[in-house]
Amino acid sequence: MAAVVHDEAPTAPDFASYVAARRPALLRWARVVAGDPHSAEDLLQDSLVRVLPRWEGIREGAAADAYVRRTITRQYVSWQRQPWRRDEVASAAVPETAPADGPATTVEHAGRLWDLVLALPPQQRAAVALRYYEQLSVAETAAVLGCSTGTVKSNTSRGLAALRRSVAHAAPSP
Repeated sequence: MAAVVHDEAPTAPDFASYVAARRPALLRWARVVAGDPHSAEDLLQDSLVRVLPRWEGIREGAAADAYVRRTITRQYVSWQRQPWRRDEVASAAVPETAPADGPATTVEHAGRLWDLVLALPPQQRAAVALRYYEQLSVAETAAVLGCSTGTVKSNTSRGLAALRRSVAHAAPSP
């Protein structure tokens, strides 16, 4: 009798080893979405609690990151709908003056740019962060956010335009 061989897709790793291996990257994404490290920790934990019961349904290991990122993003949007949470989350302040020129302020420039990104609306911030911070393609970003590629392009374009306006507004006039 001949043995039947079934080709199986690579399965997702067990949940504990996945979280142990991917936690730093997932926490970075949660920080991008939430805007601060403390909320990011809470957001990641809440999202992982939501993912755990559905973990066995993830058939491919490659799909796990997209699924968890989408869960983090959706959990954050859900948080924003709760009035008590909106009061708790502080929005990032846009700097009023332009930074001084010179190489010593490079880190400060990056921090101020990050503050401007955090001031974007959540969907624009998510699109810009996934595209330029996480370096995902338009299609990958759409998969993570659970929207169309056109929506990703639109939110990215609007987010970049808002960042340009903010930077131009913060720059000193000649």
